[in-house]
Amino acid sequence: MSRVRTVFLGTGGSVPTKNRGLPALYIEYEGNRMLFDCGEGTQRQMRIAGLPFMKLDRIFISHFHADHVLGLGGLIQTLDLFQRKKKLEIYGPKGIEDTIDKIITTGHFVLEGFDLEINEVRAKKPTRIYSNGDYSISAVQLDHNVPCLGFSFQEIAKRKFLKKKALRLGVPEGPLFSRLQNGEEVDVNGKLVKPDEVLGKPRQTKKITYVPDTRPCIAGVHLAEGADVLVHDSTFAHDLQESAREGGHSTAKEAAEIAKKAGVKKLAIMHPSQRYKDSKALVKEAKTVFPDTFAPNDFDELIL
Repeated sequence: MSRVRTVFLGTGGSVPTKNRGLPALYIEYEGNRMLFDCGEGTQRQMRIAGLPFMKLDRIFISHFHADHVLGLGGLIQTLDLFQRKKKLEIYGPKGIEDTIDKIITTGHFVLEGFDLEINEVRAKKPTRIYSNGDYSISAVQLDHNVPCLGFSFQEIAKRKFLKKKALRLGVPEGPLFSRLQNGEEVDVNGKLVKPDEVLGKPRQTKKITYVPDTRPCIAGVHLAEGADVLVHDSTFAHDLQESAREGGHSTAKEAAEIAKKAGVKKLAIMHPSQRYKDSKALVKEAKTVFPDTFAPNDFDELIL
């Protein structure tokens, strides 16, 4: 059975604290390794966690506030220093190419060892921006003070091909098997054979949604719908709702309301203001609306 490994590398907000680094979420699935946001110090967090940063396949940047993106330059320079050859894919909002160019050309660094594939994402509604047959990534524009994206990792359902049944229906081994597995109907001696006739029941898939800096918005609900885990901005307690709105953030209670509307299974609240010594008060507040809430610490892992 496939598993999704999630590591909370940085769980703080705006500035690092003694116990919390800046936003970075690592997901590993079927040999694919991806990073969501890359706050200052992310490469060090990866090394402490023992994660294979040299094997990163793609990075998804939500927005260009410093706490979410400034670790990217150092990470890219280290990959080059360690003689990476494999292309690195980076996705982000409008302006991502110019931002990365500015970050990696600061000082005397010149990227020589590998290529960057930079992808600009524009998504007013949840839109699939990447898929490789095993999983997909969707994105949507959130409601922050600057353009900001939320992302969803979604495992792609694979149905078992019932070979014996296909043969009984007269389907010969070969190209027609592949077409049926890809969801196409095929003609066998004048008889139409449909994929549902030779494929097993879809198995349950896993979904993780990352909704960073944002005011509560319907886009976040749609993106997170049915997720196993929703990782959501919870910068303040609800008594500071006005401060949250001014800064383009959510309160813990509002994050819980989004989780409830989206029908998710678990809520992970992140990005707490440094005013909170721990997240107990935020978790308590969120649980009044959505009981299955937790606040991950740096280096906590979740296996689905």
